[in-house]
Amino acid sequence: MPERKRIAILGSTGSIGTQALQVVREQPQLFAVELLTCGRNVDLLIDQAREFVPNVVVVADRDRAVLARDALFPLGIKVYSGAESIEQAVSMGTIDLVLTAMVGYAGLRPTLAAIEAGRSIALANKETLVVAGALVTKAAREKGVNIYPVDSEHSAIFQCLAGEWHNPIEKIWLTASGGPFRGRDREALADVTKEEALEHPNWTMGSKVTIDSASLMNKGLEAIEASWLFGLAPERIAIVVHPESIVHSMVQFRDGSIKAQLGLPDMKLPIQYAMAYPDRPVTNWPRFDFDSYPALHFERPDLDTFRNLALALEAMKRGGNAPCILNAANEVAVQRFLEGHIGFLEMSDLVAHCLERVGHEPEPDLQALEATDAETRRAAVAWTPTPWYS
Repeated sequence: MPERKRIAILGSTGSIGTQALQVVREQPQLFAVELLTCGRNVDLLIDQAREFVPNVVVVADRDRAVLARDALFPLGIKVYSGAESIEQAVSMGTIDLVLTAMVGYAGLRPTLAAIEAGRSIALANKETLVVAGALVTKAAREKGVNIYPVDSEHSAIFQCLAGEWHNPIEKIWLTASGGPFRGRDREALADVTKEEALEHPNWTMGSKVTIDSASLMNKGLEAIEASWLFGLAPERIAIVVHPESIVHSMVQFRDGSIKAQLGLPDMKLPIQYAMAYPDRPVTNWPRFDFDSYPALHFERPDLDTFRNLALALEAMKRGGNAPCILNAANEVAVQRFLEGHIGFLEMSDLVAHCLERVGHEPEPDLQALEATDAETRRAAVAWTPTPWYS
């Protein structure tokens, strides 16, 4: 029997992290947990560590790490704290694969550290490639590190390319559910609440990703990520709204043929595919059947109503630090919307403001990107909506 693959899960208490642990729970003969990390949700991290008994856990919030130390000391689990400890922990020689499931910009440095250490990456943190795609992909090439996509859309493309590596891609089609507000106009979106925006019709995700899906920013971020993962120019990436979320994405080849990957909307499938690649372990999950979905629908995204998608596609074309500005502004915008400080449509206004205000750099290094991120967040926090009567 082959040795189990030793997994580090960065962000184990979030939506992707908890589902990854469900995969480990269902495939104990294939995977062992070596490292778990969290931001502040120490209670859940403690429960996870007691079940999976990793070698190390890291709590980003130093003040809450003492709770984990006290609880896990009897099990001999080492506990560290602080963001820099995550970067150090992913370099452990006992790790085979690092699943980066941290939300937002915070996932960038740990991913770069894991690549520098030569660890394979299962990438669920799309912001890493959005912010620093050139740096991350260059580092992965230099270190000979494989990056396996976890997002369902990028996993679908990856699966469609199996056996086709020698055939050039003509175009990829990223599918979008359209979120809870598909078909509504701007007037109807003016007064939507966070509770409405958090009610996704198909997927169960964390609050930040769910809001991004409702505004279609998520699809824009995925387009930028896809351009780096698969080496594609912006004009070779298309987006189509597919409300059933059965076709997860498609690849069109130069002979006109299109391959699609289908399945029920369940993130455990792409998580397991990335963790177990190139194998497909047996699962007992529900299967897709055509009787339940007699028709599948596709339509163009409404870029006028959902401005976030248009802004993201424009940032992708501009390149340089523009996607970094987009990401930082959006993270602040989502948080301000969730806290009730700005409206749903005002998130796009905030992002557009930052893209205009923060200076463009065509070839930023990591230091420049960090400065861009900080400057953008300051601008985003300071931004105030313009009253309609002004």
